[in-house]
This record gives sequence, structure tokens and C-alpha cells, in this order.
Amino acid sequence: MSSALILAPPLDRFRGLSIDVLTWLRWRVNIATPHATGSPTVVVGLDEETYQTPPFAGTPAITWTPEIARVLTAIIGGGAKVVGFDILFPTSIEQSEIPFDDGKLGARLRGFDRDFLRALALGAHEGKVVLGEAQHRDFPLLPSPGQRIAVGQSANIRSLNVYNDPDDVVRRVPLSVTVDGNPQWSMAIELASRALGSAPKTAADGTVTLSGYRIPALVPNAMALNFDSGADPIPTYSLADLRACIEKGDEDFFRRNFAGKVVLIATVLDVEDRQVTSKRFATSPENPTGLRCALPASPPSTVFARDSTPGVYTHATAINNLLRGDALVELGTVARGAIAFGFAAVVAAATLTLPLLAAVPAYLVAALAWGFGAVLAFSYSPLALPLIEPLLAGVVSLGATTGYRFLVADKDRRFLRKSFGLYLAPSVIEKMVSANKPPALGGETRNVTIFFSDLAGFSSISEALAPPELVHFMNEYLSAMTDIIQEQGGFVDKYIGDAIVAMFGAPLDDPNHAENAVSAALRCRDRLHKLNREPAEWQRFTLHQRIGLNSGDALVGNIGSRQRFNYTVMGDTVNVASRLEGANKYFGTTIMAAKSTFERAVSAFAWRELDSIRVQGRDEPVGIYEPLARHGEETSEQKVVTAAYGHALTCWRRRDFVRCAEALAPVAAADPPSAILLQRSKKFLAHPPAPDWDAVNTLEGK
Repeated sequence: MSSALILAPPLDRFRGLSIDVLTWLRWRVNIATPHATGSPTVVVGLDEETYQTPPFAGTPAITWTPEIARVLTAIIGGGAKVVGFDILFPTSIEQSEIPFDDGKLGARLRGFDRDFLRALALGAHEGKVVLGEAQHRDFPLLPSPGQRIAVGQSANIRSLNVYNDPDDVVRRVPLSVTVDGNPQWSMAIELASRALGSAPKTAADGTVTLSGYRIPALVPNAMALNFDSGADPIPTYSLADLRACIEKGDEDFFRRNFAGKVVLIATVLDVEDRQVTSKRFATSPENPTGLRCALPASPPSTVFARDSTPGVYTHATAINNLLRGDALVELGTVARGAIAFGFAAVVAAATLTLPLLAAVPAYLVAALAWGFGAVLAFSYSPLALPLIEPLLAGVVSLGATTGYRFLVADKDRRFLRKSFGLYLAPSVIEKMVSANKPPALGGETRNVTIFFSDLAGFSSISEALAPPELVHFMNEYLSAMTDIIQEQGGFVDKYIGDAIVAMFGAPLDDPNHAENAVSAALRCRDRLHKLNREPAEWQRFTLHQRIGLNSGDALVGNIGSRQRFNYTVMGDTVNVASRLEGANKYFGTTIMAAKSTFERAVSAFAWRELDSIRVQGRDEPVGIYEPLARHGEETSEQKVVTAAYGHALTCWRRRDFVRCAEALAPVAAADPPSAILLQRSKKFLAHPPAPDWDAVNTLEGK
């Protein structure tokens, strides 16, 4: 039953996820695909470097055709087998109707594309140039008329269209397309066949063979792509560098790098012609990987990888798969159903025979074993075994068999969980169920981290909303924050209006409670930023959050009356966390942590020391710190501001307010804590503090 549900048509959009996950796992375990070294296909990119390098800088790409012609001629002269254009120039500047002086701009530039057309014609005559076209709705996007004539019309023009799966991810390329009622091979097939010197053949059953290689196609007329491991396996050369190489006169560079290669000329940009492919989880910052000839290499990009890649790498991967004979082999519906059924049966048998608490570990062991085998098969052969379907079938089987056991037995335990589930932490309920007795009054001292958050200016928001809107608004906010807190292992003690009180380290022991609390605070901050941008009903307001964190011993347990009590936390640690939440407004910060929390999680995050303060109701100073990001994930701006603020704080404590102000001046405009400390420094410059000043900021309010 579970395997039949998983293979139902409504889940078709998730079928390809197995390929995506397998590609990512193969990349993560650093297993190279067969023949991954020495890509037979290379890319010449009209990239960001080209757009910024003279003579290309500041000019539209349509005017680059003379320089592209020079590079194309040099590539063919260097021994490339065939060159494909994964870029369209549907118009020519010679066709421009823009008025210029007494005539038209195009008339003034007659002959501008002559060198480009000549290079296309010579390359096409040798069978080494193929232009691209794209089918767009009911009409194609074609190269300009002059280019089509230069290459001999449709004989050297092929489709660049790709195949989108139901989830809109590109995992396949078509083998052929129909143009004006006539079938023609796609760009990848055409370039691969010219490189091999062998024409593709179609059998009676519709399968396509190229140079003896029978192309697998689970989806009719579509080949599944087998992306290489690694971030940048296909060498990419910058058009600007190749143009400079021609100016340098280094013909040997083209022979060394392009002889015997299939070359694709295309845009390789951050915003244009990008596709989400089955490699979407296995990418890293994009950097050119081809050897350099004349221009210095650009600094490596440190921008985090995106889930999309330039479309040219889809075609380059397809060509490599055809030349190597390693396109993905997928199993049909019957085979996938049999595997899903077998996996579900194993999980069901384990759940019914093992103790109930061992059911999930048993499923995880089976899932890891199947995943390991699937990754090995995917890495050392082009076979893509189903990964998602068996695992989902196992989950359904696990749920069904666990539900059966749960409904037949353990009725009393189910009653306790249902009765107290909305009021007590899940871990508390499990303790109660294991002891087979209801909760009772009592507490204990535990070392915990307290999380206290509140919304700034919430009163004005509540006044602007009707009661039903306010309830919905708060439920959305509190649900989002609570999910994060619980995901990080925290326990929400109570809600006080828009405030949240949570603790980490109880009721279950957590040696990393401080680190988990800081992680939850950072995630809550980021989640609120996202909420401020996305839901339409939130656009009326911009919410600002304040979070206080403090670690230490506190009394936790079932506290209250004999008739009603809560599992809660009490003590000075809670009070300080509450004061730190309010202290954020005096420093312009979102998250403030006490030194006790900082010392327990110092290595996991990038921090900034803010000050030492005295909060209301407490004479002992508290060192306060601001967590900025996970260690190693802070931005360059954060590093600059942290360094400036740290130097300024040192000067502040030495009463050197002049140097304190000098350090803060460059960053104060963009950093509220720096601006506030700068203002305080200027105040002391005008009115120096008393000689017994101890550099501790005594807050006047909560």
C-alpha cells in the first residue's frame, strides 16, 4: 500500500529529487565520476570579467561580434572539433533604425558584422560551427538573417531548448525537436555527433544510438544528465582573456587548450540564462577554471553558491555524457515500485518485531544502508537508483505500523500525552509516561540558558489591528519563533503578550545549551527579517525584536499551586535575561547576551563586546556581548565594524574619548551601537566623568 501511494501520479513532481540528492551526496563524499577528469567540452564565457574589460566595457554585446569573430577563428585554428553558440544574436547593429545625424545608425555601420559573418561562413563550411536557436511558445528565436545565411541556414542551426521536469528543474535535454514540422537533432546531439564523426541513428522503438552508444531515455526523447562531481569540472575561458591572448600573438595557447575539444560560446553571468538543474545542491562559488593566457586572474569569488548555474553547463554536460557514454540510466515505474515495496516491507517487519522505541532507529539504519548503496551505484556507474521513493515508502510504512501498535496498546500513555501535550514540554511528558504517573510539584537547580524576547513598539501595532487580526498576527509570529526555539532544543516556558520566555538545558540535559540558545536567537532574528518582507498582511508594519540571553543556575520544575502548576524556571538568571532584553534599546541591538553565555559559546560564533552595564535591581556589573553570526559566516562589513568598536571600547575604558570617537566615526553611520557610543564619547569630551568613574554604564530603565 505504501509503495503504491508513493508512486501515485500526484507525486511525479518529486521523482527527480532522487537524482538531485544523489548528485549532492556524491559531491559531498568527494567521489569522482568515471572520466570526470579532462572534460572533452570547454566553455568560452561572455562573463562578468568580459563586461568589465576594455574594449567590451561600456558597450552592448551586439557590438562585440568583430572580437568574437577573432576568437572564433583562433579557436578553430587551434584545432577545435566543433564550436557551438549557446548565445543568440537575433539582430545586428547593421539593422538598427535608430536615427543618427541625417540617416539611420544601421546604414552608417554597414559592414560592421562582415568579419563575424565571414568567420561563421568559413567555420560552417568546414562543419565546425553550429548556431543556436530557441523555441519560444509558438515561434523560434533565431540568429539574425545574415548569420543564418552565413552558416547555410538550418544545416548548421540547432535548438538550445532543454527539458523541464514537473518541478521545473532541468534534469534532461531533448534528443530532437520539431521545427516547422520537421524533426532535427538538438544542439547537444549535433555537436557530439560532429565531434565523433558519426551520425545519430533512430531505431524502430524510438531509441537513439550515437557511435554505438544507445542513449538511455526513461522519458521519451529526453536524456537524463549525469553532472560531474565537483563545483567547476568544465573548463571555462573568459572571452576577454582570449581576445587579449590574440593581441599577445600566443597562437600556441589555443592549440594547447582547444585542440580536439567541443567548444561552447555562451554568456556566463550572475543574472542571465541561469537554470536550476539536478546539480542545484552540489554547487559552490563560481570561478573561471580555464587556464589564463594574457590577463591576470580575477580574485576568487567567496559568494555562497547559488542553486542555479549558467545554462551553458547543461549543454556542456549533455555533450560530455554523449561523448563518454555515461548519461544517467533510470529505472521504470515497475522497478521503482518493487524497490519501494521491498524497503517498506523491511521497515514494517522491523517495526512490528522490535521494541517500539527501536522502530525509528531501525528505519534510519535501513535508510542509511540503502542510501549508501545508491550513492555507490551512482558514483561508479551511470545507474540512478530511486532514493526518495523507497525512503518515503518506508516512512509511510513506519507510520502505519507504529500507529497500529500505538492504537492497539498504550491507551493510558496516549491519554496522558493528549491531556498534557499543549501545556508541558514533550520531554516532560515522556518522563511522566515512562514513570507511569502524572506530574507533581517539585523543582531542582539546573544550569541553563534563558532566552527572553520581546517586540519593540508592539503597543502601537496592537492598537491598529482589530482583535481577530491581532490574534492571527501574534499566532503567526509566535509560531515562527517557537518552531525555531524548539528545533534548537529549547523549551518555551511561557508567552507574555508578545514576549517569549524559553530555556535551554531543561527539562532535558543539554551540555551545549548556550550555543543552541544563541543559534536560536540568530535564527529568530533572520526569520523576523524574512517575515517583514514576505507575507502581505505584514507589510503594514516593520517589526523589531529584542532578545536577551543569560546562562547560569536556575530553579526549574513543576511550580505553582496544588490545583494548577506549570513546568517553569525561576531565579536571578531569568531576571538578568529579562533586563538584557530591555537593554537592547540602549545600544541599538537586536540580541544581547551576558558574559556567562558568551563564555560558553565563544568559539561557535562571531561576537562583539558591547559594554559593561548595571541593570535595575542589581548592583553587580554585567558584561554584555552581541552575537553577529556563526563563526566564519560574518560579513566583511561586520568584521570592520567589530574591529573599530573593539578598539573604541578599549579607548573608552582608558578614558581616551578622543581616540574612541575617532575609531567610531567611520562606522557610526551604518551601525547603531557605534553611533550611540560615539554620542556618549562626545558627551564625555564636553563634560568629562568624575575621577572615580568605573566605565560601567548604569541603565536608568528596564
